[in-house]
Amino acid sequence: MIMARQADDPSIRRLFASSRGGPTVLRMLLGAQLRRLREDRNITRESAAYAIRASASKMSRLELGRVGIKERDVADLLTLYGLTEGPERAGLMSLVRQAAAPHWSDEYGDILPSWQEMYVALEEAAARLRTFEVQFVPSLLRTEEYTRAVTRLRHPRASTDDLERRVALEVARRRLLTRPDAPKLWAVIDESALRRQLGGREVMHDQLVHLLELSALPSVTLQIAPFERGLGAPGGPFTIMRFAEPDLPDVVYLEQLDSAQYLDKRQEIDLYSRTMDTLCAQAAPPDRTPQFLRELIRRADSE
Repeated sequence: MIMARQADDPSIRRLFASSRGGPTVLRMLLGAQLRRLREDRNITRESAAYAIRASASKMSRLELGRVGIKERDVADLLTLYGLTEGPERAGLMSLVRQAAAPHWSDEYGDILPSWQEMYVALEEAAARLRTFEVQFVPSLLRTEEYTRAVTRLRHPRASTDDLERRVALEVARRRLLTRPDAPKLWAVIDESALRRQLGGREVMHDQLVHLLELSALPSVTLQIAPFERGLGAPGGPFTIMRFAEPDLPDVVYLEQLDSAQYLDKRQEIDLYSRTMDTLCAQAAPPDRTPQFLRELIRRADSE
């Protein structure tokens, strides 16, 4: 358990310094530390909230990392928890300041809704991503032109400038896969998403070629669920994120048209993990993917 160690322990410093995902993930780490301290002292959430002049519901959001927190409030909480001085207090106060630092996605704050902002941060912080898609190619695996076609579909009234900024955001997200510490991405894509001529024949041809190239990356495992096989996810697409940091639980991401759900309860994680395992068993094996994609490309070229 992290709180059993001192904040000046090198492993703690590495945890804070190497955490990917920017301020959102750092807030989650900080919230997890504060929650552990509170629970170790048998202090109720209501009592902690009273100490910083907040409601219990806000305290809950703070411990989940879903709201920003002031240095003064963290200082008051640490005092309440008996950490009035020492390296552990100093380390946590330093984390508060790190969590307030800017992140590359801030540049897109005007077009990035808060419900998606958290996903961008968690995606970047994840050590492993498992995703299932039915209608579209997963966002991290898209070409720029395919991304542009999807963006037009989702934002039909967007101006040209707005559209291009949204595309630029998606392109920036995809750099994740080419980083030295790229997360392991395991994607299951329904065949219908690969046959739908989104953006036109040339756009789809290039997208299929791109998938073929990405399937060769050691960090990417790609499976296709062909029409002739049943599917084990009647609820639609989802993504499961797992993190290297022990204080961050797995998170399931479910995106709607203008909102999203983040599930982190154990029973929810278990349900979606089992569903993903079933999908992987039903889909064609990963070593069949290159052949499948080449056949789709060949058919597209011959039409």
